[in-house]
Amino acid sequence: MAVYTEVAFESAAALCERLGLGLLSALQGIGSGIENTNYRLRTTRGQFVLTLFERLTREQLPYYLHLMQHLAGHGLPVPRPQPGAAGALLHELAGKPAAIVSWLPGSPRLAPALSHCRQMGEMLGRLHVAAADFGGDQPHLRGLAWCRATAALVQPLLAPAQAALLAAETAFQQEVATSVAGAALPHGPIHADLFRDNVMFDDAAGEDRLSGLIDFYFAGTDALLFDIAVCLNDWCTDLDSGRLDEPRAAAFVASYERARALSHGERRLMPALLRAAALRFWLSRLVDRHLPRAATLLQPKDPAHFERVLQQRIARPWHP
Repeated sequence: MAVYTEVAFESAAALCERLGLGLLSALQGIGSGIENTNYRLRTTRGQFVLTLFERLTREQLPYYLHLMQHLAGHGLPVPRPQPGAAGALLHELAGKPAAIVSWLPGSPRLAPALSHCRQMGEMLGRLHVAAADFGGDQPHLRGLAWCRATAALVQPLLAPAQAALLAAETAFQQEVATSVAGAALPHGPIHADLFRDNVMFDDAAGEDRLSGLIDFYFAGTDALLFDIAVCLNDWCTDLDSGRLDEPRAAAFVASYERARALSHGERRLMPALLRAAALRFWLSRLVDRHLPRAATLLQPKDPAHFERVLQQRIARPWHP
């Protein structure tokens, strides 16, 4: 992701040696994203990703690392954290908490076809099933409480129509969350950020197959339906208009249900959670636009896209 902290080659090499990862031959900053500092490592034992955590605390980080370890142990294609000699998954580098995880093959499909949506739907269902017996519990840090607090920060900076939309939607989501139906939604560990650029596909075997789910550092305990809604708003949406592509959305959900069936309540509240997911990412992009942080290679994304998505989800509710 964006490079906030410069790492010396010698420091990274020493950490690799302590973890038994071989001799470091290349260290390259990764410029996509906005939250953490990421580097690609090449060693005599293979390729890895070094992450320095810029916002998350040492107390919060074990949840993410152990969740990845748990999912990898269940056969899912997720980055596997590399432990130290005593088994610790969290390390320190350049004065920051850090982790090294395995590098996954493949590349994102930024213009996904129906087959990619089907694969992603089934993989998300598998993830939710595999995570069901994960023993860790940590609130989703970008959930409704974060949305309400962040809305209060950015609302004074917006045009009147945007501010009104933000206020109305935040109030609506509070009503949904405190309703009987909202409280009854199935909860568990969710990824919460499975956009197209966080999913790898590999065609080395002659067929484009999903090969990796990355960037688990927004994960937390929340409604499983929120995870589905995040994906539908990205994988199954027309980028120009923000409209939901209903054939792709239907294929995604049908494939998800091969692994885990939706409850009646999830089907009923799908339109509301699609709006919740749009609100969350509209807010994060508004913050990056209006209250930016300095970082090498930082590339803030346009908040207008998720404003359009939110308006479309309000105007055109969709049930699977």
